[in-house]
Amino acid sequence: MSLRFAALLAAALVATAAARAQAPAVLPTPPIVVQASPARLDAILTRGTLRVGMTGDYRPFTGWDKDKNAFDGFDVDVAQALAKSMGVKVEFVKTSWPTLMKDFQADAFDIAMGGVSVTLDRAKVGYFSTPIMREGKTPIVRCEDKGKYEELSQIDRSGVRVVVNPGGTNERFARANVKTAPITVFPDNASIFEEIAEGRADVMMTDSSETLYQQKQHPGVLCAVHPDKPFDFAEKAYWMQRDMPLKQFVDQWLHIARETGDFAKMRAKYFD
Repeated sequence: MSLRFAALLAAALVATAAARAQAPAVLPTPPIVVQASPARLDAILTRGTLRVGMTGDYRPFTGWDKDKNAFDGFDVDVAQALAKSMGVKVEFVKTSWPTLMKDFQADAFDIAMGGVSVTLDRAKVGYFSTPIMREGKTPIVRCEDKGKYEELSQIDRSGVRVVVNPGGTNERFARANVKTAPITVFPDNASIFEEIAEGRADVMMTDSSETLYQQKQHPGVLCAVHPDKPFDFAEKAYWMQRDMPLKQFVDQWLHIARETGDFAKMRAKYFD
C-alpha cells in the first residue's frame, strides 16, 4: 500500500468518525398502544339494561299482547331470566324478519331472541350462542289434507297454494324449493295460519316447532306434517353482537340453566 493511499484512507476514517460523533442519537420508536374498547358485556352491566331484539310474531317464542302492550312467549321468559342473572333489566326492541339484519347491524339491540335460526349470513356479522333447539322446515296444512303434502314434489304443483311470511328463512326455503306452485307472501306472521285454516291457502312450510304449536292452537283444523322428520336441518340460538365476553356469559348461563333444570321448566311451559 502506498504512503499516499494510506494517508487518504486514514483521513477518511477520521472524518467518518467525527461525523458520527456529531450526529444526533436515534432513539427507539415507542410502541403504539391501542386502547381496547370496553367489552359489550361491560357496557350492558354499566348501562343496567340488556337490549333484546324481537319480532313479536312468532309464537311460542315471541308474541305481542296488544292489550298489555308487551311481548310474551318462551324467549321473553328466557330473556328476563338471562338479564336477571346479569343483574340488569330487559329492554325489548321491536324488529321484524325483513329488517332483522339491518337492525342488528345498526346496533339496535345487543342480542336477538325469539326463534332466531342459525344461518351463515347471520354468523358473518355476529356470534350465536350454543344452540337451544334442533329442527327444520316442515309443512302445516288443514288436517283433511295431511296426506296430500308429505313430499316437496306433492307441494310444488300448479294449483297448490303456498303461503309464506316475508323476509326470513321460511321465504328463503320456499323460493329455493317451490318453482311451479304459486307462492303468496302474507305480511302478518301472527295471523298467517288463518289463511290455511279458512281455506285461502293450502300449505305453509315453517319450523317444526311452530307447526306443532299451531296444531295445538287449532286442534282438528291444522295439522303438522312429519314434524319429527323435517325437510332440512336447522338450529335455533341467540344471536349476539360480536363480543366474546358476552357470548361466553350467555353460553355459560345456558349451560347452568340446562343443568339445573331451569331451562327445561321454561320450555315445558310453552312446548309440552
